[in-house]
Amino acid sequence: MEKKDWFDLQGKVAVMTGASGVIGSVAVRYFASQGVKMVLLGRPQSRDKNMRLVEEILADGGEACFLPTDILDKAVLEENCREIVSRYGGIDILLNAAGGNMPAATVPPDKTLFDLDVDAVRKVVDVNLFGTILPTMVFARAMVERGKGSIINFCSETSLRPLTRVAGYGVAKAAVANWTKYLAGELAIKFGDGLRVNAIAPGFLLTDQNRSLLTNPDGSLTDRSHKILSHTPFGRFLEPEELLGTLHYLASDASAAVTGTICVVDGGFDAFTL
Repeated sequence: MEKKDWFDLQGKVAVMTGASGVIGSVAVRYFASQGVKMVLLGRPQSRDKNMRLVEEILADGGEACFLPTDILDKAVLEENCREIVSRYGGIDILLNAAGGNMPAATVPPDKTLFDLDVDAVRKVVDVNLFGTILPTMVFARAMVERGKGSIINFCSETSLRPLTRVAGYGVAKAAVANWTKYLAGELAIKFGDGLRVNAIAPGFLLTDQNRSLLTNPDGSLTDRSHKILSHTPFGRFLEPEELLGTLHYLASDASAAVTGTICVVDGGFDAFTL
């Protein structure tokens, strides 16, 4: 049998939305260290954070660039795509990591369903669901033209089961999981088995998005954190670096026959019952 490194990513071109977040920034650095040419997409307001990442990668001998975008504006994304293809010749990997929650899109303990801010829920669904659908519609076309590409969406523990305090976010991420499975079949059937779509569903990490829910102002854990950890066999929160092996696998030829899968990385939370 011919010797092959199924995990080799050297020279691949990856586009990532949400690259300046806690998980995104760790993933960007890692993929760049593996020889991947990284294109960071973010809002113009995030330019400074993204450019610091780019400069760090360049200083380490990697290759990266930042393009301002609007993940909810197809015309802007199409311009991004043209620039990327012109610069690098194509796109091999798309990581749809942009997303987020809003306090108003939740039902806190002192309120009920009838207090839910529907407009806030719509905004959360827009950024998480349509912020995945629209980049996919644009960048997958470049993959189709080459007959190969790996799309990795970012789901959540709440994609798998409803969790309190994240009503709008849970609905949106559950939809991303459904979209992932649907799109896997849609692309493979119509464009061939070189097009793959999978998702990662991280467990609980401390991020900018959930820090106020999981820690008190003095840094101690909240009651919610204690409940989460009591239901997690690992008994701890995950580190962003613990997602990298799964992301690498999904991006590489090591998962060449894997599509439509939600890879759960959660320290056993979803599998554990009392």
